[in-house]
Amino acid sequence: MKTRAVIMAGGEGSRLGTLTSKRTKPAVPFAGKYRIIDFTLSNCVNSRIFDVMILAQYRPHSLIEHIGSGGPWDLNRDFTGGVRIYSPYKARGSSEWYLGTADAVQQNFRFIKSSDPDFVLVLSGDHIYVMNYDALIAFHVDHQADVTICTIRVPLEEAPRFGILNVDKGYRVTSFEEKPRQPSSNLINMGVYLFNIELLDKVLWEDRTRSDSSHDFGKDILPYLVATGARVFAFPYTGYWVDVGTVGSYWQAHMDLIKEPASIDLNDRSWIIHTRTEERPPVRISAGAKVIDSMVTDGGVLSADSVVERSVLSPGVRVMKGAVVRESVILTDAVIEAGAVVERAIIDKRVRIGKNAIVGGIDLESEPVISMIGKNSHLPEGIRVEPGAIIATDVIPTDFSTNIIRSGDYIQTKRLAYEV
Repeated sequence: MKTRAVIMAGGEGSRLGTLTSKRTKPAVPFAGKYRIIDFTLSNCVNSRIFDVMILAQYRPHSLIEHIGSGGPWDLNRDFTGGVRIYSPYKARGSSEWYLGTADAVQQNFRFIKSSDPDFVLVLSGDHIYVMNYDALIAFHVDHQADVTICTIRVPLEEAPRFGILNVDKGYRVTSFEEKPRQPSSNLINMGVYLFNIELLDKVLWEDRTRSDSSHDFGKDILPYLVATGARVFAFPYTGYWVDVGTVGSYWQAHMDLIKEPASIDLNDRSWIIHTRTEERPPVRISAGAKVIDSMVTDGGVLSADSVVERSVLSPGVRVMKGAVVRESVILTDAVIEAGAVVERAIIDKRVRIGKNAIVGGIDLESEPVISMIGKNSHLPEGIRVEPGAIIATDVIPTDFSTNIIRSGDYIQTKRLAYEV
């Protein structure tokens, strides 16, 4: 039985704020050295699925550069699968941007079926989890399913964010409702589907002709299949899984990685998370620097008397003399200058936090409130950015008219009108 994986990687990811202003969500850096999509790609190759299609749409450039020919994932293959990236294109007749997840698959279906697979594994490129898809495929075959949906239980208060399923004792799905206000259960759709190709071909073509459809798997395809009596089954997943679709979930997923035990064991050599890496020198830690419950990636420099606590630092991050970083995510080549304090913040690539600046803060009496500093921005010396404030991309010191940025403020560069 042959399986072709199709990874949905076209989402704009607007709820991630500045992190996705210049990149698609699956290309957002994660856990120091990785991108979000690395987890789904690694699940494929570790499950011996080497025939992978990626459907991209929104700002795909950084994703295309990261994936390249697929070498780091052993996907640079020509005759036995490999990885291919497909974007919307203009063809003769009618063609348009992807209208939904199902429409994205439909528009590329002739490519999907070109290798004559038995099963199509539809995946999301923006989830963090570890799964052996062999077990899913075996479950699907054993239950003689038309489609199998991977499911997980979440706290009931979180359930309205997801598709909700009810199942019988044999795991057959009896109902499916997309993001109900009052969910009937806490069993949710993970966005991982295994289809028999004949059924997928048929249902996508039927959906394409429906004027009342939004052409989405969760909103249209799956409820329709359940309602019309298709053999839809729920595969019960019990591991760690998170949709890092919001600033809060992105930050919390990093905090989960540095707790003990960690949510995902990145040191497990039997299930390696593969990625494209840069040549960087070892981490340099000067006398008096303190690193507590943190992850620090290659090329990092921690100067004398600096403190890094419960944080994740990407390649090339520099924390200068006396600077403090707590419960934060610092992305590639950011610089925290001497005396600065960064707490509960997400700092994007090549950001410079000026001397003695204060970004964010920790209030143990309330839910975490995250501050964000966008890519390439430069904060001036001594500025105060309160918890929940956001600095957009490419902001420079002359863009600030005050030394205190209040919670809820959003500061953009004055050069925005000239950006391409």
